[in-house]
This record gives sequence, structure tokens and C-alpha cells, in this order.
Amino acid sequence: MRHEIEISEFSPVVREFASYKTVIQGCSQRTVEQYLIDLRTFFRYLICEGDQAVLQNNEEFMKITVDTVELEFLRRVTTEQIYDFLLYTDSERENQTAAKARKLAAIRALYKFLVNKRGYMEDNPAANIDSPKKKKALPKFLSLEEARALLTAVSNDTESPNRERDYCMITLFLNCGMRVGELVGINLQDIDTELRSLRVLGKGNKERIIYLNEACRDALKTYLAVRKSEKYQKCMDKALFVTNRMARISIQGVQVTVQKYLKLAGLESKHYSVHKLRHTAATLMYQSGEVDIRVLKDILGHEQLNTTQIYTHVSNRNMEEAMRHNPLSGENKESG
Repeated sequence: MRHEIEISEFSPVVREFASYKTVIQGCSQRTVEQYLIDLRTFFRYLICEGDQAVLQNNEEFMKITVDTVELEFLRRVTTEQIYDFLLYTDSERENQTAAKARKLAAIRALYKFLVNKRGYMEDNPAANIDSPKKKKALPKFLSLEEARALLTAVSNDTESPNRERDYCMITLFLNCGMRVGELVGINLQDIDTELRSLRVLGKGNKERIIYLNEACRDALKTYLAVRKSEKYQKCMDKALFVTNRMARISIQGVQVTVQKYLKLAGLESKHYSVHKLRHTAATLMYQSGEVDIRVLKDILGHEQLNTTQIYTHVSNRNMEEAMRHNPLSGENKESG
């Protein structure tokens, strides 16, 4: 399926929306691109609405151009059409709840811009549509033993020319809980000269300081010796993590690297991912019993505390231990 996006695919009013999200609201390029990808799907649906042959043929559906979706077109969209689109994404495109909620969020953002920010329209057809209810699943994370096995897999990969880089990246994920976009965005000047902390740019272009523990400092010190060596003297990129082509490593490059070492560690069948390493850091910190949930919120860069509270779940071992501490646990006979 084609995911690439070009701003030239859209009409001037949609380009104006994209500029507003980027320049005024400070959304990242990746976030704005995701908005446009979801809106493109919505526009394609509206253009061929009622033509079941096209709606059921993904190849034909993907060929539909959307530059004709001007302001007058958007003014004619009804609440019922948005509901029908969400039903279509569920039945024909097999979107899960999160994907449907994301598409609705993109539609809402567009119409909020058109109605509230620019005054191009009076009525917002998406205003009163409830988001699909997401299943509140517990985060999937690596156990302490699995995390250690992953790091060992990187250490043992002596044939890799990027072993120090990869070990450092995975160490930061497992210890700091940063997002992959935050990691690839780190520049050399973002690191404290004494390796006590580093600065990352999170969601909404919000900067935060991440303090480094001994494992992170050691991994960074080892990698920086390589990064600042003669091998990279011609590298003009200010990025901390770079490729052999002397360019900043991409999100996809990090994902490929993590999957490589998950496989080498024998964890491929667990379906872990880069984001699961973030969950691992958060869960291990909270389960240590030494990290307050409000502190964890700031470490992870969450806007709301309720986002962080998913990590307050406890392991089966914790629950078993709690049951054993019940003062009635030894009462196994009826009193006579």
C-alpha cells in the first residue's frame, strides 16, 4: 500500500491546514504527514462514494487524486458521510479501533480549522461524533531477563560495524523510555558535556531533559569515541546517531536495527517492537517501587497523568506475593 505523501496532492485549503498544524501548532512533520494520509483516504472515499466496485478494489481506490477537494466540496460533507466512512474503514479496510480513531481525529482537526480558526464554514459535521472506544490493553514489555538478553545480543555482534551505536540506542530505549522519533532527533550538542543528561524534542515540539544513569553514560561514552573518530570527520550532519552514509539514522533504520537484535536474542516470536522498549523502561522503573508515577510522567514526556497510569499495573508475581501476605493465608481448617 502506498503511504508516501506529497503536499502537492492537495488543494490550497488543505495545504493551508497542513501549514497551520506545522507552523502555528508546532506539530512534527511525521504528525502532519499522518493527518494528510488519513485525510487522503477520507477524500478518496467521498469522491467515489456509492461506487462499490472502486471502494472494494484497493488498487483503483489508491489511484484516485484528491486535489479537487476544495472548500466547496468540504462544505457539502455531512455527519452521516463521516459515519459511513468510518463504517467503510471497518468493514472494507479492516481498520482496528486505533486506526479509526486516528482517522476521525484528522477529520475533526481539519473541520475545527475550517470552522473555528479560519471561519470558512459555520457548521462542523464532525463536532459531535464520538471517537471509537479503544480497548484499554496493558502495555506489552520485555522482562528484565529479556532486556538483558537483547543487550547481550548487541554486545556479541562483533562483526557489526555499528555495534557501539546500536548498543547505545537500545540502552537509551531500555533505560530512558524515549520515543523513537525523539532518539533519532538527538544532536551532538544536546548532550551534557559530563554525560549527565540530554535534551530531546518530544510531541508538540516540547523539549525535555532526560537524566542519564550509569548504563547510559557508559554506552554514550563508548559510542561517542566512535562518533567523534576519524571515520566520521567528514560527516557534516550534527546528529548523534548516524549511518555509514554519514547521515542521520531514520526511524525505519532504528526499527530494522531493533528487529535484527530481537531476532538474535531469540525474542522475534514475541512480536516486540521499538515502542515496546519504551514500555519496558517505564514498566521496569515503576515496578522497582522507587519511581513515583508523577515523576514517570515527566520522564516519558506525557501530557496527562492518566496516560502514564497504564504502567501502574502489577505483575502476577506481585499479586501472588500480596496474597501470601494476607494474614488469613495460613487458615486452612475450619475452626472447631
